[in-house]
Amino acid sequence: MSRVYSIFLLMFLLVVTTAIAKQDFQTDTIKTSSGDLKITFIGHGTLMFDYGGKIFHVDPWSKLADYSKLPKADAIILTHEHPDHLDPDAIKKIRTKDTVVVLTEKCAQTIPGGVIMHNGDTKTVDGVKIEAIPAYNIVHMRAPGVPYHPKGVGNGYVLTFGDKRVYVAGDTENTPEMKSLKDIDVAFLPMNLPYTMTPEMVVDAVKVFKPKILYPYHTGDTDLSKLTNLMEGVKGVDVRLRNMK
Repeated sequence: MSRVYSIFLLMFLLVVTTAIAKQDFQTDTIKTSSGDLKITFIGHGTLMFDYGGKIFHVDPWSKLADYSKLPKADAIILTHEHPDHLDPDAIKKIRTKDTVVVLTEKCAQTIPGGVIMHNGDTKTVDGVKIEAIPAYNIVHMRAPGVPYHPKGVGNGYVLTFGDKRVYVAGDTENTPEMKSLKDIDVAFLPMNLPYTMTPEMVVDAVKVFKPKILYPYHTGDTDLSKLTNLMEGVKGVDVRLRNMK
C-alpha cells in the first residue's frame, strides 16, 4: 500500500468516524402538561423520545446511528420483526438491566425478556401509557393474498406523554383502527411503497382522525410534495417534513 493511499484512507476513516460521532439528527420539542417532549428523528422508522428524564427508543436500527454513542434506553418499543425495525445489535447497545422492551410476539422470538403487547393491549411504562394499535396491509401484497404485514402481527403505538397523545403507526395502511383513533396530537405515518401507504392513503386517514401534527416517516423514495399538495385545504393539521427516508 502506497504512503499516499494510506494517508487518504486514514483521512477518509477520520471523516466517517467524526460524522458518526457527531450524529446531527433533527429534533423537535413538543410542550406537554408534564414538561417538554423532545423528539429525535433518527431516520426511516426510527425515533427517540426524551420525556421526564426518560429515554424511549422506537425501532432502533444500526444502519442509521451509532447506538453506542446514544443515550441508554429506559424503554425500547418495537413495532414488528422486519430487520429495519428489529435490530438486535442496536438493542444490545442501548439496553440495560432496567430497560423495559415493549414488543410483539414475533419480536419476542428474537429478543427475550420483553413485555409482549398484542393488538388492543394497554400498558404503562415509566409513567407513559402505551396502547397497541393494529398495523397491517389491506391493499399491498407480497403475493396474491399474502400482505407485506398481516393483520394481528405488528403494532403501532399510541404513547401518552402528559396531555399529548403521540401515534407511531409502524408499517401499516389506512386501516379502520387508525381512522377510529381520537385526540391524536402527533402522528407518525409511513409512506413507502409497496410496503405501506401512498400519499393518498395517508390523506384519507388524516382527514378522518385529524392529528394536530403529521410527520410522514419511513418515506423511502416517496415524493413528499404529493402529500403536501394533497393536504392543501385540510384544516387543523400541521404537516411537518423531517429527514425520515
